[in-house]
Amino acid sequence: MTRQDDMLRTAKEVQLGNYAPAPFVLTHGLGRRVTDASGREYLDLSGGISVLSVGHSHPTLAAAIGEQAARLMHVSNIFYNDRAIELAEAICTRTPFDRVYFCNSGSEANESLLKLARRYHHDQGDEKRVEFVSTLNSFHGRTMGALSLTGQTKYHKGMEPLVQGVSFIDFNDLAALDAAVTDRTAAVIFEPVQAEGGIIVATEEFVHGARRICDERGALLFFDEIQTGYGRTGRFLAQEWFDAVPDACSLAKGIGGGFPLGAMAVTERLADGLPPGSHASTFGGNPLACAAGLAVLHIIDEEGLIENARTLGAYLAGRLTELDARLSSTAGTRGLGLLQGLVLADDVDPGATIAAVHAAGLLLTLAGGHVIRISPSLNVTQAELDEGLAILDAILADAPRKP
Repeated sequence: MTRQDDMLRTAKEVQLGNYAPAPFVLTHGLGRRVTDASGREYLDLSGGISVLSVGHSHPTLAAAIGEQAARLMHVSNIFYNDRAIELAEAICTRTPFDRVYFCNSGSEANESLLKLARRYHHDQGDEKRVEFVSTLNSFHGRTMGALSLTGQTKYHKGMEPLVQGVSFIDFNDLAALDAAVTDRTAAVIFEPVQAEGGIIVATEEFVHGARRICDERGALLFFDEIQTGYGRTGRFLAQEWFDAVPDACSLAKGIGGGFPLGAMAVTERLADGLPPGSHASTFGGNPLACAAGLAVLHIIDEEGLIENARTLGAYLAGRLTELDARLSSTAGTRGLGLLQGLVLADDVDPGATIAAVHAAGLLLTLAGGHVIRISPSLNVTQAELDEGLAILDAILADAPRKP
């Protein structure tokens, strides 16, 4: 039995079975390359599902984490720490937001938005505003509140009853949104690009209409920028493509470059929305995570990664359009920047196809059940995209079909 076989056997014995990982064990990586326990190398264009914004083992990020670990890893939130202050200031400088709250994940950031909305309206004397409007096909996280905002019933199975007071509308359906927002609505929340839902981009009409409707009726507007933030779409935040500013947004995934870090960024209107004692996170804003966040921003600036995401995102979109025009196994493309999707035809087996992609040495993921998601690190090269697309082309030319 090989070392990898032994580790796979042990994993099945000691880890909870809530995941269904590919049958290999990754042990190290550099840039867009990862290696498994057998020594086989893979090209990673999944980016850890939009997490690895600067690639695997970036020396600047690794050094920042090591140096900070040797200096100060954790203090409680009873005390300020320098790194959290510096990172909050950096985020506020780059965005239209004025205050930042740090946590550990995207789910936790969205839970914070839920609490913020209800507490804000309560303190404004409008205690009836406790309801939320979300979108079908959305994904906002796995914790109970975030799950309740998620408009995909497959994630709800066996988890009911969910948090009450959430209604769902079709994404990009402005008329439905207009009908759904009432004097009981605390907030409307959606993703500028529905990532887990299948890489579906919001329309400008929907985004601007949501801002107008919320303003007219006193509801808050929240954007979930967990997958789309920090340069992923070719702008620092995806909302910049729509020239719209929500009252708050959630951030996570790429902001720590692989180190667990989440955040909620709010405009001055909500600066006092969570008064002392109303919300907290033991590890939120710890110096080590915030040092990683600062290093990611430094790398993004130093290497021009937002421009790279915009330029190579357009290149990738063009190449995927060419593939789609040639292949009978695909049914369209969509995306923004380096968050792109290639839709599989109805008769193609998505699970078998992505398994074949992995077996060919390329790491990609599925979104929406039938869309191949390509979300590499922001410092990916054109040569690496070409290499991955050649592998994908070969697999899709003879894609596994459904029984």
